[in-house]
Amino acid sequence: MTDNEEIKKHSLNLENRERLDMDGIIDVEAFNEEEITAKSSLGNITVRGGGLHIEVLELESGTLTLSGKIDAVIYSASRDKKGLFKRAFLQ
Repeated sequence: MTDNEEIKKHSLNLENRERLDMDGIIDVEAFNEEEITAKSSLGNITVRGGGLHIEVLELESGTLTLSGKIDAVIYSASRDKKGLFKRAFLQ
């Protein structure tokens, strides 16, 4: 997270493993029908499953709604967009 990104309210609501509503989303970094990776105010979130679709994406309000068969929701630390070389040798 950069200095100018403030921590915003973040929440998840999962209904029957078929619909996931999230708040506090800053960006969607990658998506396909098996995996969606989003950047939240508290780190990256990866959602894995099948037939995943983005129903609502409103970055101004930080809202993301997904539908499909949801198998996993995984949090990880946000990674800087620097290349491998810069991360490994220039810290």
